[in-house]
Amino acid sequence: MVTVVEFLMKKIILSIVFSLVLINSVFADVYVNPYYRSDGTYVEGHYRSSPDSSVTNNWSYSGNTNPYTGEVGSNSYGSSTFGSSNSLGGNCPALSLSC
Repeated sequence: MVTVVEFLMKKIILSIVFSLVLINSVFADVYVNPYYRSDGTYVEGHYRSSPDSSVTNNWSYSGNTNPYTGEVGSNSYGSSTFGSSNSLGGNCPALSLSC
């Protein structure tokens, strides 16, 4: 016969395992299959961080490190730019069609 303590312990252990699986899937890295760009350049398969709405938690962002290559990020983005340059040397606003 299962005691109340055994039942609670099983429930706690299952809850912990479920939480760990859930957390791991939320922060999972994404594998990008190799492909050819439209200009014929071959891009090797690689991992990237999971997509989300933040640019500051990407491996290329300053202060972050890519766990697969050990490369330290150096990009830093302003609040309204993504760091790309237009022909005049300035930063393009996010969602700008003029750059």
